[in-house]
Amino acid sequence: MSDSNEFLNQYCMHTHTCGELTLADDGAEVTLTGWVNHRRDHGGLIFVDLRDRAGLTQIVFDPEVLSAPDFHKGETMRPEWVIKVSGKVRPRPADTANPHMPTGEIEVLLSSVEILGRAKTPPFAIEDGIETDEITRMKWRYLDIRRPEMLSRLRLRAALAHGLREALAKRGFTEVETPILGKSTPEGARDFLVPSRVNQGGFYALPQSPQLFKQLLMMGGVERYYQIAKCFRDEDLRADRQPEFTQVDVEMSFVSQDDIMQLTEDVLTEAFAGLDGFGLDIAFKAPLQRLSYQESLERFGNDRPDARFGLELTDISDLVDKTDFKVFTGALASGGVVKCINAKGAGDLSRGEIDKIADVALAHGAKGMAWIAYRRDGGKNSPILKFLGEEAVAAIEERMGARPGDLLCFGADGFAEASAALSAVRLYLADLLKVERQGHQFLWIVDFPMFKYDDKEKIIGAEHHPFTRIKDEDLHLLEEALKTAEADGVAPAQSDQARALLAQIGSYSYDIVMDGFEVGGGTLRIHQPERQLEVLRALGFSEEKAKEQFGFLMDALSFGAPPHGGIALGLDRLVMLLSGSESIRDVIAFPKTASAADPMTQAPAEVSERQLKELGLRLR
Repeated sequence: MSDSNEFLNQYCMHTHTCGELTLADDGAEVTLTGWVNHRRDHGGLIFVDLRDRAGLTQIVFDPEVLSAPDFHKGETMRPEWVIKVSGKVRPRPADTANPHMPTGEIEVLLSSVEILGRAKTPPFAIEDGIETDEITRMKWRYLDIRRPEMLSRLRLRAALAHGLREALAKRGFTEVETPILGKSTPEGARDFLVPSRVNQGGFYALPQSPQLFKQLLMMGGVERYYQIAKCFRDEDLRADRQPEFTQVDVEMSFVSQDDIMQLTEDVLTEAFAGLDGFGLDIAFKAPLQRLSYQESLERFGNDRPDARFGLELTDISDLVDKTDFKVFTGALASGGVVKCINAKGAGDLSRGEIDKIADVALAHGAKGMAWIAYRRDGGKNSPILKFLGEEAVAAIEERMGARPGDLLCFGADGFAEASAALSAVRLYLADLLKVERQGHQFLWIVDFPMFKYDDKEKIIGAEHHPFTRIKDEDLHLLEEALKTAEADGVAPAQSDQARALLAQIGSYSYDIVMDGFEVGGGTLRIHQPERQLEVLRALGFSEEKAKEQFGFLMDALSFGAPPHGGIALGLDRLVMLLSGSESIRDVIAFPKTASAADPMTQAPAEVSERQLKELGLRLR
């Protein structure tokens, strides 16, 4: 027995797990514990597949070996009963060996049986590949976790977390726990608020991230910090989001952007190397490709591209600006763009199928989607050909490499709107055309803008967060924007000129993207109090409001703050992608539904009037 198995089988009722016995153990007396997975009565001998966290072992009830009471237990037991058995390992007959099981060449002939717990019939089969709906699985989550694929995902999650911890610890990082009960701060999503009983009228906020505390740790001289942190955001959910999630939080002092990106690559390389036993296809080759935020939008339409396949966006604005197609020329006249995707192999789609592609564009903000279909027989058709003219069509075909069998899809709007709509069309086409996406691909998106303007709310926000360091060469734009807004007597968001200046400002920022998902993001931080105040003013804070909200941070910065920065990796999302799961809920032990509810515990739930009264609260 290996050292690892010795540790696995210490402090428990069994001598071995159900996944480790082989022919090398022939003749050994063993004790196993677990759940009845499957029972087969052969009219004399009874065979049971016993399951635990490590796998399955076939056990044999033989009336000539077992006492009558123990054999009767085998006759009456049902799936999911919990049992403890002892017996001798022996080879299976050659014609009954199971080459697909690690223990498939042996079985255990029982000498004693103990029933530890009986079970009701479960609401679904405890096996992989079940088609049970997700809500049912979540209602009986403790049963769902028994299924090998679910248990394997949780073990993968634990192994990855362990590998990340080890890789960071060996590089001199100190693990520090930051508070769960904190102060509400604007970080882009809604806070979960917790009323205080002893300070009635006051509320704590659950952390959206440990952002401010990890910066304060840098000012405290910790220099290298990490934490596997629980974070909370009260936002609308989707398959890769949860109201509570886990991130691997890292912060460093006296570093450049390149230092943090290289650290991240090194740590992930080591952590992934420790996942060999899970049979994953991880080709993580550092250094990773880097794309600027602007290039990513231009080529893929978003800032988290799945770059494992083509179907890239191409700007054709210069080819159509003099055509008679008013949709294109109107978009260009208002400062927009015309972009195009060449969907190879989609040229013979029916009009109905093309309309479904257009519906995707409409659902993502487009006003419509123009197209040209190139049939394999050499013909081409489109409602817009007569408005473009032969010269423009020929130029488009040359730039897009259009051939028989291709479908050109166009988006014409503002840059952001056209990019977003065609990004969604790109992903839809990849699924429709069954474009191959093997393995995993990681890349960096860098050089995000510092500020973003919300046209609906008429406010300026931070692309990442308000504590991000501005590119050194753009600092003069910040100062000019503030002076312009002050001269106009308005907030920066209300000044067209100030907004235009702020829109040009870049930041020291970087996201790591995997297979079309952001799995981590970070920035260098502002470490000068006067600069932090300027950024907050650009975001619409008065000096008084800034000090009220972030006075503790400004004070800390004023006592000598080192240049610092960091990154946070989304542990849930990483495990989801590595395991091939379709939902982040499949890699969290006890997740919430899309409506942020727990079908098992019935949370969130009402509380008593007495509890509300103690908190000084009343419901309307």
